[in-house]
Amino acid sequence: MARDLPTTLVYARSLPLFGKLAYYLLKLLGVEIPRSVAVGRDFELAHGGVGVVIHSRATIGDRVKIYPGVTLGRADIHLPIEQSRFEGIVVEDDVILSPGAKVLCKEGVLRVRRGSIVGANAVLLESTGEEEIWAGVPARCIGKRER
Repeated sequence: MARDLPTTLVYARSLPLFGKLAYYLLKLLGVEIPRSVAVGRDFELAHGGVGVVIHSRATIGDRVKIYPGVTLGRADIHLPIEQSRFEGIVVEDDVILSPGAKVLCKEGVLRVRRGSIVGANAVLLESTGEEEIWAGVPARCIGKRER
């Protein structure tokens, strides 16, 4: 399967010489994924991923699909980073982050567990279980994923 340009640039961020340029090209396309963010295999930045913003302390698993407008970040941005208890966000394998979803962590590590779906425009403030579907503001578990 051929990759689109934004997805190709996501993987190119880790290259020694081209990585920094790839990062800035992504920014020009409206995608903020710092070079420190590890991204697993078969990642998909759906529809070009315009408006996607991922915190530098995030980790993305294998076969994760992220739609436009998704944010992974701190829930306590009113605090200086030195006072924050935020440690990071882990998106495990086979997760779908729907358009406009926000995953915001206030303290520790927030985990979007394997196979979970975060619905469109949902605001996820806590870790999920495996194969769960979360929706709403704030997001709550509304069911289990069927495969």
